[in-house]
Amino acid sequence: MRSELDLTSRQTSLLSFPVRQAQCQFHSSSLVPDVDQTASQHSTRLPQSIQRQAPSFELAVATDAKDRPDARHLLSNRPLALLSLIPRPAVLFTAGAVSGAIGKTITAPLDRVKLLLQTSGGLQQGAVKHAIRKGGVWQALVAIGRTEGIKGYWKGNLPQILRVVPYSATQLYSYEVLKKRFQNEKGELSISSRLAAGGLAGMVATLVTYPLDTLRLRIAVDPSMRGIRGASTALFREGSYSAFFRGLTASLIGIAPYMALELASYDLMPSDVPAFAKGVTAALFATSICYPLDTVRRQIQLQSVGALRARQALQNILQRDGMPGLYKGFLPNALKNLPNKGVKLATFDTAKTMLGHANKAYDEELVKWQRGERVKHSSSGLI
Repeated sequence: MRSELDLTSRQTSLLSFPVRQAQCQFHSSSLVPDVDQTASQHSTRLPQSIQRQAPSFELAVATDAKDRPDARHLLSNRPLALLSLIPRPAVLFTAGAVSGAIGKTITAPLDRVKLLLQTSGGLQQGAVKHAIRKGGVWQALVAIGRTEGIKGYWKGNLPQILRVVPYSATQLYSYEVLKKRFQNEKGELSISSRLAAGGLAGMVATLVTYPLDTLRLRIAVDPSMRGIRGASTALFREGSYSAFFRGLTASLIGIAPYMALELASYDLMPSDVPAFAKGVTAALFATSICYPLDTVRRQIQLQSVGALRARQALQNILQRDGMPGLYKGFLPNALKNLPNKGVKLATFDTAKTMLGHANKAYDEELVKWQRGERVKHSSSGLI
């Protein structure tokens, strides 16, 4: 009788794996096997009599703290497993936010030059305006340093960081949620579903953070703006709350195909390609196709009076600069955007991989803990 009970306990302990993971697991299907698939694999190896007993055992594991290793035990035995105790969405949000902030701060000087080139100098005057009209990236960097000092390279970076932190977190997290939602019954995800998930994720993140992007642009191209408060006051005076959403339609139209191409192409690349290289390649592919839409959006955002439609903005650019005008600022954008996207996507991918290893480590410690508890009960005569 005891041997049968011990066998039942060892087998049902395996069922605690998918239960714990189902509560907090959220990942890319390319990195970690699906939870439901894992559960079915376990269940097919157990007799039906054992499977029927599993829910009551799992409920006890989920509610009785004594049946789980505590944080102190994990810290001394398997520190990596501690990561599994943190809610998965919180880890992924943090990974997306931190990676986005680091990448944007490092590449901020090139980002400002790109904005000035896209807006033909914006409201700048003097040496900076002259350098921008010549179209030289290096000349523009030198002019900014001479006229505004070292701080000029990071002008507008604070609202940029305030935007990027929630933007990156919302974008990458939404993409993972939508991928899970668009999977078929077999847990498979088609290319069209990946594209749809990427496009919708980009639109959600853009809608949430768009006012901060408008503020960042105004500070970067208007020399009279000294901070977020001044830029906010100026925009509110020009068009109330609607001024913060100038160009939103063009932005949503532009970001949907961009993020669809970037995220889907990243996921579909061979797994043996380094994550950073995949991020750079995916960003280059998406940027080359979608950059003109971003240039049109910047022109609309810069209007201080009235509302400029996307078609009219496109016609103005073509009449003034021709087709090359749609790609103004492409070089500095590529120089700052490609490594930024490489770092961001690689960091996020690494976080998902670490979570997978942490879940596995926790499951292994859970089995050891439960076996140890059964040995204690057995020696005390409770079994």
